[in-house]
Amino acid sequence: MSIVKRGMTGAPVKRLQEALGVGADGIFGPGTEKALKSYQSDNGLAADGIAGPDTFTAMGLHELVLLRQGSRGATVKKMQEALGIGADGIFGPGTRKAVVAFQEANGLAADGMCGPLTLAAMDDFKSTFTQDTLAKAEVTPEEEATFEAEPMPQISGVEFVSAAEAEPEPAPKKSLWGRVKGWWS
Repeated sequence: MSIVKRGMTGAPVKRLQEALGVGADGIFGPGTEKALKSYQSDNGLAADGIAGPDTFTAMGLHELVLLRQGSRGATVKKMQEALGIGADGIFGPGTRKAVVAFQEANGLAADGMCGPLTLAAMDDFKSTFTQDTLAKAEVTPEEEATFEAEPMPQISGVEFVSAAEAEPEPAPKKSLWGRVKGWWS
């Protein structure tokens, strides 16, 4: 997951809520936002109520870290340093190109996004992104249906095109409930 913010639903939200010690219903509402802002403020993070890579890392929710074009922060900077490129903490096109090259060189899916599997392959992250973290990053059968309905959150000012969007395939049928949830994201 790239970011989790108010209005989103699903397994990543539920995992965040469990870590925050609030009602874990998988719906990011005002109570979750308030608890998250409090956690961020207490831990020297930007108290914006949006959980991203730096918040996930601080909370020990490494399985939710996903760095992609548009991501910013200390985790991005550390990843850039591990790749041996200019480390400004901003995941731009050059960083994406370096991630793709790293993924290709290491036999990983070359999608340009840096999640737990890619980070675990980098020496600077091996102690954090362990086999346990990789196991937690896998979606359980109960969570899978929720992930299917979840759109990837967009990062302001960045247009992201997935491989599926670049090469259109017939769209799977969606449930009415999936469409309704999408109205609030």
